[in-house]
Amino acid sequence: MARINSKIIFVTTSPRTPAKMIPEIELLNANFSGQRWNNESQIAFMELLKHENFFNGEGANDPAFSARDRINRAPQSLGFVVLSPRIQVTLAGEELIKTRRKEEIFLRQLLKFQLPSPYHIPTANSADFWVKPYLELFRLIKHFGSLKFEELRIFGLQLVDYRQFDNIVTKINKFRIAKTQFVGNYRKFISDYLERELKEIYQDDIAAGNTRTRENNDATVVNFLRTKARNMRDYADACVRYLRATGLVNISHIGKSISIIPEKNQEVDYFLENTDREPCFIDNRELYLAYLGNPDIPTLLTDDRVLLEQKIKSEFPQLQIAEATTLEELKNIFTDELENRKAQILIEQIRAIKDYRLFDDINTTFEQILDNSLYDNPLMLEWNTWRAMTMLDGGNIKANLMFDDFGNPMSTAQGNIADITCDYGDFGLTVEVTMQGGQRQYEMEGEPVSRHLAKFKRETDKPG
Repeated sequence: MARINSKIIFVTTSPRTPAKMIPEIELLNANFSGQRWNNESQIAFMELLKHENFFNGEGANDPAFSARDRINRAPQSLGFVVLSPRIQVTLAGEELIKTRRKEEIFLRQLLKFQLPSPYHIPTANSADFWVKPYLELFRLIKHFGSLKFEELRIFGLQLVDYRQFDNIVTKINKFRIAKTQFVGNYRKFISDYLERELKEIYQDDIAAGNTRTRENNDATVVNFLRTKARNMRDYADACVRYLRATGLVNISHIGKSISIIPEKNQEVDYFLENTDREPCFIDNRELYLAYLGNPDIPTLLTDDRVLLEQKIKSEFPQLQIAEATTLEELKNIFTDELENRKAQILIEQIRAIKDYRLFDDINTTFEQILDNSLYDNPLMLEWNTWRAMTMLDGGNIKANLMFDDFGNPMSTAQGNIADITCDYGDFGLTVEVTMQGGQRQYEMEGEPVSRHLAKFKRETDKPG
């Protein structure tokens, strides 16, 4: 149970990349199921984790804290694990580990995440929460067609009660009008607008002098607002990353906006119409955990056989579906076809890269990364490095980052394998890509580099 002292939407920010929780949940389940989640088991978990291929970092200063940071946040909040009275991976957690349709299980769990809940209890100083944040953010994106990250940050995070949806829409519309009418420095416009919104959100705290933050002892209003602005940026970034894990949204890295993938509109419309907006089981932990850990709710479009068949026929009209095909088989057929289409798209991309048709685009992307003008620089660096090495046209170059159904980069490599692997016939090469530098780079990447290379050499039996 956590006490929330927030005036904006609260979401989990750890792990930063949702897919990276999967092997850690599996490790927890295999080695600690049925045990108590205490200081001893937390330290033991980190000791095991340090020796796994998917582990990045140290966790040495306070291993128990590092374990809680990894497991008590998203894995518990999204219903993949239960930690009290004893460690247990839920049915949703088991599904996440074993299913091929990981985007689907992420979607179901995100749609159930709610404030308040038995896991997240607001304090007297927090907002009056009554919302399923990710459900309403999907609704907000769908309403506008496309939402700028700055709009999500400044206004979307204020949607602490779903009944305020129309008010947030009005705020965004006013912001867009003001933006079109503004003449001058755009960054200052955004900064000033954000400051005004923050002063409104935290007006009671400012009036009462409650402006000291956990980060330092500076109690000035300027420092208070600066800290809150950083927190909003972190929460907005987490929202985008977790929404992206559902495979339903497009990210414009240059325009820094988020939208629903056109081919996914029907699926989004379905759950927006059929998912209850009301938080449930606020005061009943047992019922809430049963609800949260159920991998079959809420109902999605793919759970409706008629609608799923229609979607398959729409996207893959050449397929013939036998009447005896079960719903589960139908879902697997759809997944297979999506994977086949993605593979073909990537083959076409590789062909264009090797023909040097994307030479200018690759160079431009590196320049944009250096200028810090893209939304997710680490992801774009990993993707663009793969493209650059592929363009050299030597060997088989494989990117281990995750692509969406249409061949767009979705998230960085999961962690149990090198970012990029290169097979040059007589020898192999592993490539690790990072935005870190100096000591931080060594701490985060030093050990994984050697582990990934050793794994690659074992699997390929080639010198590296």
